[in-house]
Amino acid sequence: MTHLLFDYDGTLHNSIKIYSPAFRTAYNYLEEKGLAPHKEYTDKEISYWLGFTADEMWNCFLPNLKQEEKKKCSSIIGNEMVSLTNNGKAELYLQTEEILEQLYNRGFHLILLSNCKHAYMQAHINYFQLDRFFSAFYCSEDFSFKPKYEIFNTINADWPGNYIIIGDRYLDIDIAVHHKLPSVGCLYGYGNITELQSATFHIDKLPDILQCL
Repeated sequence: MTHLLFDYDGTLHNSIKIYSPAFRTAYNYLEEKGLAPHKEYTDKEISYWLGFTADEMWNCFLPNLKQEEKKKCSSIIGNEMVSLTNNGKAELYLQTEEILEQLYNRGFHLILLSNCKHAYMQAHINYFQLDRFFSAFYCSEDFSFKPKYEIFNTINADWPGNYIIIGDRYLDIDIAVHHKLPSVGCLYGYGNITELQSATFHIDKLPDILQCL
């Protein structure tokens, strides 16, 4: 059986719609406490951090911030994104559900792996009814935010078979590189051609995956 291992944010979910307001809420908190200078971040600047784990994001974005404040800001963003999702603000990319249904009906086995928190993943499973298409869901919080290529060892043990990795950031393509697997780099997401250059195939929009496979 061929398993399609999908990333979520930036690959299936147009996550900037809920991430940018959540990020700004957390940054406003830091400004009010005098822990960060005033700055108006664009969506483009904010989108750079999509795909990273919460720990990676804050350790790179504000490395000198105290650990308890990093955790506080991470919670602000996480809670705000779940709230926005539950209030109907989250959006999948155009035709995502139709494409997933076609892949499922073709006999592919769909698995999702995301650098996210468990509550966030569960909110999206519930809101979009993702279990219509996916047989298994893995989030990095459940693995102490290990790199995705390490989490893949567990996935492969749970679901043996052939794999194709699909994602929009180098963190996804690293799975394929480490495990010598074919991959699809999604150029419409939040990465770029440079970080996705090791992907076997590149697509400009999600429906193009039907031709790749």
